[in-house]
Amino acid sequence: MRKRSSRQFLENIAVVALLFANISAAQVTTARIEDASREPGNWLTYSGTYDGHRYSGLKQITTKDVSQLAAQWVFQTPVTGKFEATPLIDDGVMYFTVANSNAYAIDAQRGKTIWHYERALPEKLRLCCGAVNRGFAMLGDRVFMTTLDAHVIALDSKTGSVIWDTKAADYEKGYTFTVAPLVVKDKVIVGVSGGEYGIQGFIDAYDTKTGALAWRFHTIPGPGEPGHGSWEGDSWTRGGAPAWVTGTYDPELNLLYWPTGNPAPSNNGSQRHGDNLYSNSILALDPDNGKLKWYFQFTPFDLHDWDATESPILIDSTIDGQKRKLLLQANRNGFFYVLDRTNGKFVLGKPYAKQTWAKGLDANGRPVLLPGVDPTLEGVPVCPGAYGATNFMAPSYSPLTGLFYVTSREQCDVFSADSQNYRLGRAYIGSNYVPVMNAKDRGFLTAIDPKTGDARWRFEYFGASWAGTLSTAGGLVFSGDIGGNLIAFDAQSGKALWHFPTGAAVYAAPVSYEVAGKQYVAIGAGNAVFSFALP
Repeated sequence: MRKRSSRQFLENIAVVALLFANISAAQVTTARIEDASREPGNWLTYSGTYDGHRYSGLKQITTKDVSQLAAQWVFQTPVTGKFEATPLIDDGVMYFTVANSNAYAIDAQRGKTIWHYERALPEKLRLCCGAVNRGFAMLGDRVFMTTLDAHVIALDSKTGSVIWDTKAADYEKGYTFTVAPLVVKDKVIVGVSGGEYGIQGFIDAYDTKTGALAWRFHTIPGPGEPGHGSWEGDSWTRGGAPAWVTGTYDPELNLLYWPTGNPAPSNNGSQRHGDNLYSNSILALDPDNGKLKWYFQFTPFDLHDWDATESPILIDSTIDGQKRKLLLQANRNGFFYVLDRTNGKFVLGKPYAKQTWAKGLDANGRPVLLPGVDPTLEGVPVCPGAYGATNFMAPSYSPLTGLFYVTSREQCDVFSADSQNYRLGRAYIGSNYVPVMNAKDRGFLTAIDPKTGDARWRFEYFGASWAGTLSTAGGLVFSGDIGGNLIAFDAQSGKALWHFPTGAAVYAAPVSYEVAGKQYVAIGAGNAVFSFALP
């Protein structure tokens, strides 16, 4: 027994040494990230590529052979909590974060530990929606993550050792981070969480070498700034507008597109009348200095907690005979939007799930409201509910089919509102919502044609799902369901072709990568990562 253990130990050391050599030989550069689609065997940034497509160019696994997909390894962590992270993969090493600001690097071919980072967190964190983290960014010999106590940190990608640790905000005031950072040039960009605590939202950029703050964009305009008048009185000082899902980037236009969340309090606007800029918006920022180039607000004066933090996707396409640079977003408010990403102008918008709050969108994309949908003391039923027609679940886009794939849900809530005084560090909701009685939550994987906004097909799950999506050059879309199944679909028809029960609800998005000539698909579920390949 002792000899076998020693031999296994030496084998593990050899594997780790080889992986470290690979890391040293091919460090991640900004040029590699910009051209990430040219190396589909890796997954170098949150959405795979800057444009947010979550599309893998690997095609070893296809509609014809996906039924043979089999688990290759399962990596169990001791950390409980929702697994919402997207793993990054570079040269056979997988990097991912889990709940409570823990992180791992593992061998992506065998599922063996290389290093583990564990953060010592304060006891009394102020969290809305779980102690989650959505992943790393990477550059050079470093990986970057955010923490629940509102820090941004850089770790050595070989060892997991802390290189720098920068405090961004005071967690005792309700500020926290759950976002996966985005590296653009020499900056690591993050958005804050905490909209349920009356924070003042912001998007930050930090120097990747030193951790010094390069710029901060406040998502609520202060006195004298454009948009400040969209907040009543001093409501802007506690107005929320967090930025807790990773944005996308266009290197050609040098524009960063970052989505923002709800105003605070989320369901009671009695003290914040106005559009409440820049809540529930897409912001186009200059990544070099943080200056605002344009914005588009999806839900002005939001009273139903419809964050617009859903990941935007960038495509170049022809609409009405004209070539356009476009931005796509399936919004929590139930509408699918297409914008011109050069200037933020509205191109089209259509409902993609049940909604009962708006007649439609006007020529500028502003919602035309129906009467009687504002929350009251007695409560008013509205669709979608507070969870939205979608949420943080990552969508994908396939250039193979020209379709946008998103996890959608149809669920309605009874929204009620009551006055609430703001108290520093305390939840600041000013409302309540409960599901409509005897109404079943319906969940779908929905494929949308961006040229028309129409749904091409929908696959209905047994219940509403929280999983993100991955599309591939093999003609597939992968996603998961609340029952814990990873499912492969035909990207053209929506037919389910294969599934695997992970044993825990899926809250993450799948990724695909290649090691030693073999394509893998990986997903986080429960407190584990599962990796699959063909026999």
